[in-house]
Amino acid sequence: MNGLLAIMLKEFTHIRRQPSTLVFAFLIPVFQMTVFGYAIDMTIENVRTVVLDLDGRQAGRDMLDAFVNARTFKVVEHVYTHEALERAIVSGRAQVGIVIPADLTERLLCGEQAQVQVLIDGSDSQVAATAQNAANLIGVSQSLGRGRAIAETAQAAPSRDPFGHFALPIEVRTRILFNPDLRSERFFVPALVGIIMQLVTLFLTSFAIVRERETGTLEQLFVTPVGRGGLLLGKLIPYAALGFLETLLVLLVMVFLFKVPIQGSLLTLLTLTLLFLVTTLALGLLVSTLARTQLQAVQVAFAIMLPSILLSGFVFPRESMPLPIYLITYLIPVTYFLEILRGVILRGAEWFDLIPSIFGLTMCWLVVMALSLARFEKQLD
Repeated sequence: MNGLLAIMLKEFTHIRRQPSTLVFAFLIPVFQMTVFGYAIDMTIENVRTVVLDLDGRQAGRDMLDAFVNARTFKVVEHVYTHEALERAIVSGRAQVGIVIPADLTERLLCGEQAQVQVLIDGSDSQVAATAQNAANLIGVSQSLGRGRAIAETAQAAPSRDPFGHFALPIEVRTRILFNPDLRSERFFVPALVGIIMQLVTLFLTSFAIVRERETGTLEQLFVTPVGRGGLLLGKLIPYAALGFLETLLVLLVMVFLFKVPIQGSLLTLLTLTLLFLVTTLALGLLVSTLARTQLQAVQVAFAIMLPSILLSGFVFPRESMPLPIYLITYLIPVTYFLEILRGVILRGAEWFDLIPSIFGLTMCWLVVMALSLARFEKQLD
């Protein structure tokens, strides 16, 4: 550990003399947090809808009002033929087509079942699934509304509430915990903290060592009396400090800008954040041993970041992935940290609730650190 302080002072001086490093460490994370936090919204509303109303009477208008009031659909065009409706969907002007049959009013007045056709563009599976579920719910709601009016005046009904009014035989009452308003930012913004932290610390660490190799100063450090441990820690500790300050900064943005409060212990969150930071720093060190130039470092770093975004559960639920890919997700450190972030911030989880994630993140740190040290030792040779 001889020379640790000298290497740290050297690295802090290097950071101070390069304003771009501080910009990348502090301004870029805040910019990414703000843009991605507002941009990523899984709530699907205002799906472009085209309408073919062949009935043209009050029953048809009531049905269309039900679709519009659901907020999932936005009527952008009225057409008068089936060909025009299909052309609107094929051309992309609309994603949903609603066909009100000409005999809707007659069938309802005669007590017969009426059918309303909803054509959905399946190109975007998520939008299609949401539109399909919303359309089915509207059909059930409209049917119950008409059935209620008839049952209120009937001698018998399937069941009645305590006030004697018509009611469904079974009432299912749901309660949403931790995110009752189903705000997508409460799900994505905490995870953004982990993704942005990994991105910045990974690039900072890998670039710091690769840059010294390109300029030839790394070989000069190798021949100094500084030990290998002092050299590694001296270069990593300053970036660990930057990473910790970055964490505090993005957490402030999360709490005050996006109104996502931290339900659990802040001390627990920051302590486990340090564990994740040393893991990402070790990843950066591993990248620096694999890359000879800064361009190669960018390529290797992006090769690590892409699976971290797609397979960690940040966007897509891991449980729905095929088994081989699901098993691969356990090899990604940010997978465990996202569980920790969402557990502490959203659910108020304690240490014992997070033991599996803490164990997994610790094992990732040990493996990555061992690989990094082994590769770095070869560079010393």
